[in-house]
Amino acid sequence: MTRRRAIGPALALCLMLPNFARAGVPAAEETLPVGGATIHIHLAANLPLPPPVVVEWVRRAAVAVTNYLGRYPVKELSLTIEPGGRDAVNHGVTHGARDIEVRLGPRTKAADLNGDWILTHEMFHLAFPTLDDRYLWMMEGLSDYLEPVARGRAGQLTPEEVWREFVEGLPQGLPAEGDRGLDNTRTRERIYWGGNLYWLLADVQIREKTNNRRSVDDAIGAILDAGGNGDATWPLERVLSVGDKATQTTVLKDLHKELGPEPGAVDLDALWKRLGVKYNRGAITFDNAAPDAAIRIAITSNRHPGL
Repeated sequence: MTRRRAIGPALALCLMLPNFARAGVPAAEETLPVGGATIHIHLAANLPLPPPVVVEWVRRAAVAVTNYLGRYPVKELSLTIEPGGRDAVNHGVTHGARDIEVRLGPRTKAADLNGDWILTHEMFHLAFPTLDDRYLWMMEGLSDYLEPVARGRAGQLTPEEVWREFVEGLPQGLPAEGDRGLDNTRTRERIYWGGNLYWLLADVQIREKTNNRRSVDDAIGAILDAGGNGDATWPLERVLSVGDKATQTTVLKDLHKELGPEPGAVDLDALWKRLGVKYNRGAITFDNAAPDAAIRIAITSNRHPGL
């Protein structure tokens, strides 16, 4: 499947939005237990699909997040689903670690929900603290990076689909002329895709330095275990410190110094060659003899097959 966005997701900067006005009257409520949590699903009237189809969509997103983290990031979540917008899934908004709101367009089909990325993206915001506005790219980029990885590990995307998203999308996150680093950007391309690139590079570098024994998985798990969920507000330094301690490296700090206040320089072609990712007219193939092929394989391999 082709990645769904050209300049950023079909939603506004989701951590910055206030509650949107209620577009429908609540018609039904469903309770979904998953990953040690309870998701309270509030279904508005006039949704384009029946409740069981919508609840299954929620379950798939929650399973992907749970499978990646080893547990769902919060104990209870209120999820409101309303009609609205032109796309299949629209206007995902996460408030802290307690509430997510999302809209379904009038022509949404069950197949659209099976391929949706937005709800998984929003759920990952529950597992990371709120930072100062200038680091919005780190928050959005993390959800952008983890979403396809988690869906791949849960069997919802193939490894080829995961890596095609990165190969096709990440060039949008590279700095343009005059760029002043990710900390100083306000463009959607740099916030979402540039942040995504930071986390992919961090994952690869951590795995290189630790012989694949540590990864971004460990950093995010440690941050969440330390109370860094969506309800918490942390300084950037604490995120970097907790994450680096968990991986026994200084990758997060060093990579921020390289790409945060400065534009940095990333050679994506060299990265794909090192990982053994080959792209030809939309098709992805893999070179398992590449130097970092084992890292590429590990990124999309399931660490929690029993969940």
